[in-house]
Amino acid sequence: MTDKPTSGKPSSGRGQRELRVRVKTAKGRKLSSTLWLERQLNDPYVIQARKDGYRGRAAYKILELDDRYGFLKPGARVVDLGCAPGGWCQVAVVRVNALGQNPKKPVGFVLGVDLQEVEPISGAEIHLLDFLDDDADEKVKGWLGGRADVVMSDMAAAASGHKGTDHLRIVALIEAALAFAFDVLEDGGTFVTKVLAGGAENAMQVMLKKNFRKVANVKPPASRADSSEKFVVAQGYRGRELAAAAAEADED
Repeated sequence: MTDKPTSGKPSSGRGQRELRVRVKTAKGRKLSSTLWLERQLNDPYVIQARKDGYRGRAAYKILELDDRYGFLKPGARVVDLGCAPGGWCQVAVVRVNALGQNPKKPVGFVLGVDLQEVEPISGAEIHLLDFLDDDADEKVKGWLGGRADVVMSDMAAAASGHKGTDHLRIVALIEAALAFAFDVLEDGGTFVTKVLAGGAENAMQVMLKKNFRKVANVKPPASRADSSEKFVVAQGYRGRELAAAAAEADED
């Protein structure tokens, strides 16, 4: 499979009728695994991802979010946290013009990090890193070499089988991503992250609304209907503006 998608958005083939694949139960395979495999093989987004050259169906989530909110602009500097297998980076490379494919538009930069190995992606710089390591944010800032226009996170914790525990783990990842975004985003920048419905993210929502001019909570069409995930798109970062105003007030 190519690391460069055939287009910047899904083709119309996704709506075409496909023959349904049935998966037989195999010895040693659980029924739940068989059902998951059958769902994958028949998922229209999975099928379309193979056709369009994306590494997974998640690529369509960021495509749909960007189609709606327009944060992946040519020339933008993007950090993708939890980037494996690379679908979000593939989309970002095209949309920010990281390869300079459009000589009339500014050239962007895409930096991806994940604790799993990720196959190289043309136009993206990929690093192996556990973002919860003590010095992780400093390493990413060093690779970035400046501020970012967009910080996006699709990080997820390994499932424990306990819904409450899993939710708290993903909240911890979101908080780490948010702290990093506050540190590196340009004024007016955008933060995009996956969250799971459950209530523990309320404090994060308050913090986002304080530091960004616009905060949207959305479930893109590519997100499975039976999934508890949703996405937060926070735009118009104003944290530095608020910090400067607070410093000025202290001086007075």
